Amino acid sequence: MGVHGVKAVFFDLDNTLVDTAAAGRRAIEEVLPLRVINALQSKHHYSEGEARLICDKVQAKLLKECHDPAKMCITDLRISHWEEAIQETTGGEANRDLAAECYFLWKTTRLQHLTLAEDTRGMLTELRKGVRLLLLTNGDKQTQREKIEACACQPYFDAIVVGGEQKEEKPAPSIFHYCCDLLGVQPAECVMVGDSLDTDIQGGLNAGLKATVWLNKAMTTPVDTSPVPHYIISSVLDLPAVLQKMEHKINAKLGTDHMASNNE
Repeated sequence: MGVHGVKAVFFDLDNTLVDTAAAGRRAIEEVLPLRVINALQSKHHYSEGEARLICDKVQAKLLKECHDPAKMCITDLRISHWEEAIQETTGGEANRDLAAECYFLWKTTRLQHLTLAEDTRGMLTELRKGVRLLLLTNGDKQTQREKIEACACQPYFDAIVVGGEQKEEKPAPSIFHYCCDLLGVQPAECVMVGDSLDTDIQGGLNAGLKATVWLNKAMTTPVDTSPVPHYIISSVLDLPAVLQKMEHKINAKLGTDHMASNNE
């Protein structure tokens, strides 16, 4: 499958190709509490109610998390979430060792729930027959590389770029231009697909890409001040139809230009 003028498609990872948010929720809501509750009860004599409250507090901290890799590594930050949640719930002295034990249980469980769906794998395989594919993800380099390894998506891409390994992350134009250089293509030959208006869509626009495709699973209406994507889809599996639409538009324009040239 090829599209005139499109040589590469860039994909975001989290909540675009893999449902990271759902994996995190499942880890902390379904599986993790049982494991953590067992550890807290059997080793540290906390009640089930206290253990569940600690998990709830950590979930809230994760949702509000702001990570500056220059100040603290992601592992230390997330162990601190657990440490604070335990102390807020039970009082007394901080327990860093217990917090670390809980964090690594959560991390292991979340990675086990990260998968690249079979239909998504099939779509990527078909797309790659006509265009080059690149995975472009923001975030801490260790965390993102672990996710990439866990969902085994490397074979489906010509290149993988992690924002935490670069000087700038999305939406900076520099990281998009770096991606173009990796694949030997021009920005005007590339399409960006992602779920974030602020990083994926704004970044693609900033970099002068041919098109941006916003994955809006809830099909909510963006506010007036939001960057405006070229296309909106509710599932990443809708991308091939968007590329076909682009092909038809390009062919129609080429036909119009040809007729105009003949009439001159």
